[in-house]
Amino acid sequence: MPSLTRDEAITRADLLSVTRMEVDLDLDQGVGTFGSLTRIHLTATGGGSTFVDVKPVTLHRASLDGEDLDVSALAEGRLPLTVTAGEHVLEVEATMAFSHDGEGLHRATDPADGQDYVFSHLFLDAAPAVFACLDQPDLKAPYAVSVKAPREWQVIGNGAGGVGDGGVWHLAETQPLSTYFVALCAGPYVSVRDEHDGIALGLWARASMVEQLRAHAPEMLEVTKQSFDYFHSIFGIRYPFDDYDQVFVPEFNAGAMENPGCVVVRDSYLFRGAVGRDELLTRANTISHEMAHMWFGDLVSPQWWDDLWLNESFAEYMAHRCLVEATGYTEAWVDSTMSRKSWGYAAERAPSTHPVAGSPAPDAKSALANFDGISYAKGAAVIRQFIEFIGDDAFLAGIREYLAAHAFGNGTLADFLGAMERASGTDLAQWSRAWLETAGVDTIAVERGAGAVTRRAPEAYPAERPHAFDIATYDGGHETSRVALTLDTDTAPVPGLDRQAPLVLPNAGDLTWATPLLDAQSLDALRGQLPLITDAQARAVIWVGLRDGTALAQVDPRLLVDLGEAALVTESNDSIFSRAGMHLTGRVIRVLLPEDEQDGARARLARVGEQVLAAAEPGSSTALHAARLVARTTDDVEGRLVPWADGRGLPEGLEGDADFRWILIGQLSRRGVMGVAGIDEALAGDRTMSGQLGSLTARSAIPTPEAKGEAWADLTTNRERSNHELVAIAAGFWGPQDRSLVAPFVERYFTDVPRMSEWLGEDALARVASMTYPSRFVSEETLELSRAALARDDLHQGVRRSMVDAQSELEEALASRRAFPG
Repeated sequence: MPSLTRDEAITRADLLSVTRMEVDLDLDQGVGTFGSLTRIHLTATGGGSTFVDVKPVTLHRASLDGEDLDVSALAEGRLPLTVTAGEHVLEVEATMAFSHDGEGLHRATDPADGQDYVFSHLFLDAAPAVFACLDQPDLKAPYAVSVKAPREWQVIGNGAGGVGDGGVWHLAETQPLSTYFVALCAGPYVSVRDEHDGIALGLWARASMVEQLRAHAPEMLEVTKQSFDYFHSIFGIRYPFDDYDQVFVPEFNAGAMENPGCVVVRDSYLFRGAVGRDELLTRANTISHEMAHMWFGDLVSPQWWDDLWLNESFAEYMAHRCLVEATGYTEAWVDSTMSRKSWGYAAERAPSTHPVAGSPAPDAKSALANFDGISYAKGAAVIRQFIEFIGDDAFLAGIREYLAAHAFGNGTLADFLGAMERASGTDLAQWSRAWLETAGVDTIAVERGAGAVTRRAPEAYPAERPHAFDIATYDGGHETSRVALTLDTDTAPVPGLDRQAPLVLPNAGDLTWATPLLDAQSLDALRGQLPLITDAQARAVIWVGLRDGTALAQVDPRLLVDLGEAALVTESNDSIFSRAGMHLTGRVIRVLLPEDEQDGARARLARVGEQVLAAAEPGSSTALHAARLVARTTDDVEGRLVPWADGRGLPEGLEGDADFRWILIGQLSRRGVMGVAGIDEALAGDRTMSGQLGSLTARSAIPTPEAKGEAWADLTTNRERSNHELVAIAAGFWGPQDRSLVAPFVERYFTDVPRMSEWLGEDALARVASMTYPSRFVSEETLELSRAALARDDLHQGVRRSMVDAQSELEEALASRRAFPG
């Protein structure tokens, strides 16, 4: 179906405004489809022709002001519409399909009890698969929603609701919303309720997860209340919507979605086993992030998709700021460095890099392709630089003006900059061009001999970006100097810098968006210095800088393995230990090192895990991450994998932890130690969604030609599989020790996966395409196949973007192996 273009959106908005939406849904028609009746109240500025968006299984009828329209004119999700000047009511009745790919109105069955659950996810253009609408972000309107549901179901939406006669729920009419923010969750959900500052709070989950919900509710509610108090204190506008529900749903594609008053969250955040502090921090960040969206994105929405950064960059920044200043997660910026900025830097290195703001978005689908680590992590880092440039007081004053001026409407980059210029008294045009409207990441390096720091922009994206940051030096782990400076030229002196220190670290406080280049002396000193540095933020900057260095073929990946062995044994920060460990096992060892070095490097990390586990406090977060590292890397089948999988000799806190057991089962399956019978036996004892996904990954990992053929067919041809099931299958497929078992599927990836666009939604397919890319096969042959596939003109945009980015990482691996052959 065609993607709405910006020109079409402008033309339609010039002709029509939407004054009210009435949506009546019937979810009690069976498991495959539901009824949808929509009344759209319109005002036309004049006469003209346009269209309404609707993507039904069957379009039963449509009328304008009581006059029937020709439903046979529906084509590619568009029903033609001709209006005269004045007010109109358009009514559309249709049968719609429940989805299984996480888009539209998704329906999932909980294997624990056979109950069905429904949730909506309408971002970016899935609303017409649920109700007829004018699907563009600037045509906001109040929504009055009613829902007929099975008698035992609960219904949660943007407005508070209650059930009346005939099982029909009526939700309170909303404030004006963009179409993609309309939310509906329905099913036998259970809840924990509370109230704070006059706002009714609700946490919801599947009935089978009630114990997890109740166990985690106190901490989640505390973060929710702290976030409300903090945002009320700085935004100058109280929470502008109805009740505040957070609904934990199965098979959700993203981390969460900021629907006003009805935030939808993936229910894997309701941890059922042991959980690390960094994982709790990530959940708290998600809670705060989605709440920040109530102002940035919901109260004021982008006029068009090229300003999505006004949603995501601000929510990303505000969530971390809130955690540090208002909650117990004061290490949130360290976690941001390890998990978020590393993601953003990877996106910046890819051919698909783009500016934070003003990125070309001629249609909705192209905007979705740019929804990445640049929109989130780089945008947040740029905001930190922006505050350094104009001051925090001016920044907050500008925010208040911007939100007040555009409340319940739409905003643009120009609107935002205008508010900030008035608040700061500063012309921001040049700053915006350099930081917001130009792609690329600068490198920052220290020249010891000259006592100077240099800045270099990428040749492809020249810019004069001012950087406010610091440089620290270390000797024996002790900080010997730290210099704060603003660099607005390509070279500047650094007075007071200890040039004799073994380690000189640019951007030690991670205040700016740049790649810190370590000089040769500093690189040589890392093995001795990194384990001794007490500043977690500096350690995180080193790890992420080295990650960039290996990706750019400037740092030997063997150095990272050496540092993992030397520094992770003393690492006290969960985010650094877990993220560095995952990067070492999943990227450095698996992809960057030559095949004949991988087993030895993995064994070294297994020893690190064993050493940390032995020294850690039993049951601690550190012990948990160490045990997971051992499970992922050890070759000790009889001494570790088998006993642990059987529940014998488990580290304290992991007794009965089903998710940890599935990691072990996956490793046993990959080695051919456990087959289908053992996997089925484990599944019989864990009839949950998590257990089902774990079993799919383990089955896919079985190292036989027959199992690989079955797994590939299941992945690429089974149209009944949900989005999460497909990702689970992909997660286990490429891992056998004997790579010849999966070598035949390298070429098939480039034909079979793109074909899945016939039935799988764009967002879900993009994730599957990324997970399934044969990145383990680092060869010119794989690169040639990839390039040939990308030369095709029939690839869907999401698949193309995933393949472009994956191919870029393949090229990085090839360059690294050439630069450091061993």
